[in-house]
Amino acid sequence: MKIGVFQFKGSDDISQNHDVITRTIINASKKKVRLLVFQECATCGYPPVETSIVDAINFKKLNTYFQEIRKLAQNHNMYIALGTIRVENSKYYNSIQLIDANGKIIGAYDKRGLWGWDLDNFTKGESLGIYKIDDIEVGFRICFEVRFPEYFRELFKSNVKLCFVSFCDVSKQQSMERYNIIKSHLVTRAVENVMTVVSVNSISDYQTAPTAVFDLNGYVLKEAPINQEYLLVYDYSVPKIGFGQKGRIRNSRELIYKDNQHYNYDRSYYE
Repeated sequence: MKIGVFQFKGSDDISQNHDVITRTIINASKKKVRLLVFQECATCGYPPVETSIVDAINFKKLNTYFQEIRKLAQNHNMYIALGTIRVENSKYYNSIQLIDANGKIIGAYDKRGLWGWDLDNFTKGESLGIYKIDDIEVGFRICFEVRFPEYFRELFKSNVKLCFVSFCDVSKQQSMERYNIIKSHLVTRAVENVMTVVSVNSISDYQTAPTAVFDLNGYVLKEAPINQEYLLVYDYSVPKIGFGQKGRIRNSRELIYKDNQHYNYDRSYYE
């Protein structure tokens, strides 16, 4: 499955964001991308870093644009994971909306790891963020959640092979130290869960988290140039499990479960 992640300068100008997103979908389609993933709050900007208060967002216009993106997904036979703000029962959710290749909404992963600005603006989500795309179990996580292995252990338990982490982690000043710390989190999440991890970040200010692909051993397969608008495309296939990976999987199972009979996993993949 050819996957794409796109980093760009998010802002409070939702029309401008939409134009960039639309252009990127068309460009990704030319590259035969099957699943295209955008950064956190890509449609409207992440509050208060890229936009002001949530109440100031024109959600009517945002929904109109969202319907257009659904049509684009259908027209280009593409799955799209779109960072946005979702409204339900007068509550706001920092969300990744997943649209399938027929333009249907097949799910929304709402951020659960809330702190600071997120607590000021959003309600905690409840879904696990796991979906099957072309027979591949795919998981989604958002920004701050990368700090906590528990969110990714959920994916391991569900046999997720491919995980996307959408960020809006930026700073007024360049901090390669922070960039490398978050990069190390992504490496660790990939290694400890024996899965491919793909990150995508905003470039509204200096990036403090990468847009990159990490394999199940933590190696960086591809990385976008820092602080530049960029579509990163990677041809993903479910990797074969070798001796070392089997050891990590077995020990993880033993640590998580006392009775392995209750563990639901795909033996043909792991053994």
